[in-house]
Amino acid sequence: MNKWRSWCKLAISLLLVHSAAAAAESNTLSPHVNYLLRCSGCHGADGTGSKMGGIPAFPGLISSFASDDTGRTYVMHVPGVVSTGLDNREIAEVMNYIVARWGDPAVAVPSFTAAEVDARRAIPVADIVVLRRDIARQLTAQGLPVAEYPWP
Repeated sequence: MNKWRSWCKLAISLLLVHSAAAAAESNTLSPHVNYLLRCSGCHGADGTGSKMGGIPAFPGLISSFASDDTGRTYVMHVPGVVSTGLDNREIAEVMNYIVARWGDPAVAVPSFTAAEVDARRAIPVADIVVLRRDIARQLTAQGLPVAEYPWP
């Protein structure tokens, strides 16, 4: 009888561990849902941002930054990305979702990866506003569209 109880306890324990692992796996949210939960408060569900709030729009404009080396570093340091609470893989997935959803299909944009997010977030950025203005100036000089940005 004791042997039977031991086997039952073991079987129940294994089922509980398996169930917990499956539940943890199912808690992974899609990039679309992560965007809605963590980005749409400022950028809107439609990605149009807020001119009055100084939040840049994505449609047709995100590709300029996402196709530029320094622009890719910049987007990893914007306050909304820094404070999302997402891990590097999830950030890469959300960035790829944004580019796929609102990017210019005529502009080649490499996919973001977790390793790239990690590397770019490790690059120190002293002043995000100055960096954005510098990148915008360079992109505009190349004839690429850039969203309005009212910050001083």
